[in-house]
Order: sequence, then structure tokens, then C-alpha cells
Amino acid sequence: MAAVTLKDVAERAGVSIKTVSNVVRDAPKVSEATRTRVMRAVAELGYRPNPSARRLRTGRSGLIALAVPDLATPYFAELAHHVRTESAALGFTVLIEETLGDAGEELRLATGVGASLLDGVILSPLHVSPDELASVTDEFPLVLLGERSYEHDRVVADHVLIDNVAAAREATAHLAGLGRTRIAAIGVDRPESATSRQRLEGFQLALHEARLTYDPRLAPLVQEFGRRDGLLAMRTLLALPSDVRPDAVFCFSDLLAVGAQRAAFETGLHIPRDIALASIDGSAEALYSTPSLTSVVPDKAAIASLAVKCLATRIRADEAPPFEVHVAPHWLEVRESTSGERQQLPAA
Repeated sequence: MAAVTLKDVAERAGVSIKTVSNVVRDAPKVSEATRTRVMRAVAELGYRPNPSARRLRTGRSGLIALAVPDLATPYFAELAHHVRTESAALGFTVLIEETLGDAGEELRLATGVGASLLDGVILSPLHVSPDELASVTDEFPLVLLGERSYEHDRVVADHVLIDNVAAAREATAHLAGLGRTRIAAIGVDRPESATSRQRLEGFQLALHEARLTYDPRLAPLVQEFGRRDGLLAMRTLLALPSDVRPDAVFCFSDLLAVGAQRAAFETGLHIPRDIALASIDGSAEALYSTPSLTSVVPDKAAIASLAVKCLATRIRADEAPPFEVHVAPHWLEVRESTSGERQQLPAA
């Protein structure tokens, strides 16, 4: 069967080949009605642009990459969904890369090395150093995600993040507002990641505002932000003397909180009567856990939209605009792990 061409799409949509080309390239000055008609024809015919021909014609392939540390983490899986949706709306195809936090892989993707067809990359780095990023970020369209600050590191790239200090502060203040006085933190990590540092800062700030004392015994170290780490950290906390043992815990990720829940269940504790839990990520796992988790929800759709639009601007601009830091919204969803009130999940 012959491949569908621009001419075929033009005939189906009742427009010129040039108009179809403009829509496929997401060129300006095409009416929304025409764009909708052309995209409907594209979908009906199953048209797929030829990347090689497109690159010869425009110097671009229409391919971008999203590089994240771990696709098994619900947060990144959900983020990838939003990035794909936003990219499709702007005429890009997304390749998903999993770096596993390897610094060399993160640097390779930041420069587009080994992926010559890529127009740009959205990268969530863990371990590549700011100095290494600074040496390459003026050579390839790149948008950074995550909480690490690059303002003083000469890293010239747009950066999309949430205010982690504020998010952790709100979750901890919520626990303190319940009258809990021995509030623990699960998520202080050995590598001292930017995410951990900022969430610990927000945690300590909220304790200070509630006139509570930070006790290092209530902040056991973790290796990662996974379920097993939360389980082991909570077991450590529950083994403390009764006058030290926490009556509330703020977990730096939903997965840590799920592990912590399991440890509390093993010990026969009731959540939230005996120990209240709050976390951050706003993943579906938090919603469907039992009890459902009170969690800070980063606006993943907004993060994806900002990142893709920033990258598209850099790819398509004749002269690159100034680099910016974009802070996406977040909010606290109060659920059963702190409210104690059984909730009915929506059917849809």
C-alpha cells in the first residue's frame, strides 16, 4: 500500500498542499477551523510525515526527547503522558528516554549526541554536574526539569520546577495543624539531592513556625525515594522509644509514603488515629492507596505544557529568547491519611 502523501491529505481536507504543510509544521497564520479540518484528514488517512524529508526542507525533524530518571516511578510516568499530549498538540513526536540517573547518559542527552534527528530535549537530571551542563547548554535546545538551582552555574537553559520548599512547608504545616507534635520526615537522602534538601528546608521551616523542635532522630536517611526505602525508614522510626516515636510523618514522595503505610500496618497502627501521613507527588498511587494519602500535587500538566512550549520556542526561533525559570503551581489534597474521614473515589 502506497504511503499517504501531503497531496492526499490536501484533497481530503479540501485545501492546498501548502496549507497542509503549514499545519503539519505548526506554522502561524492558519485559522483554527482549517487546522482542525487538516488534522482530521491527517488522522483519517493515517498520514505520517517523513522525518528525513522534513529535516532537509526545514532543518528540523519534529522529534524531541523526554529524558527522566525512572519510568517505573508514577510521577515520571504521569509526566511523560502529559508531555506526549502537549507535544502532539504542537506537532512534535516524543521519544522517551530513561537515564536511571546515570550522569554520563544525562550529559549525552543534554547535547543530543547519538540522537542526530532530535530537535531538542526535555531533561530531568539527577547526577550530571552543573559545570558539565554549563559547557554544553548553549549548543542544543534544552529544557531542564527538577528542583536543582542553576542560577549561579552558568547553565543557559529554560528551567521548569515547582516551589519545593513551599510544598513541603504546606504539607508539614497541615500535620502540625492537626495537633501533632512529634513530626518525622522520611526522604532525607545520603546523596543530598536538591529535591531532598529543599523539602527538608520546607519541613524544618514549618516546624519552626509551629514552635516544634527538629529532632534528627525523626529524619532517618534513605537511599532512594522508593517504597522499600519508606518501609525501612518507618520501621526505624517505630522502633524509637515511645516518648520519641512520631505521631505524624511527612514523606518526600508518594512511594516513600506507601512503604511507610505498610510498616505502620505491620505494627498494627491505625492511620491517622495513631500516626498521620502526608506526602508529595500527587500520583494516582496516593489516591488509590488505603487509606488514600494526603499529598501535595504538582501540576504535572502545567509542568509539561511549560516545558514543551519553551522547547518549541527555542527550536523554532530564528533568534533565541532569554532563558527563564518557570515555577508551576501545586496544591495540597487532604485525604484519609490525615483527615480520618472515609472518602468515596469518583467513578470517572
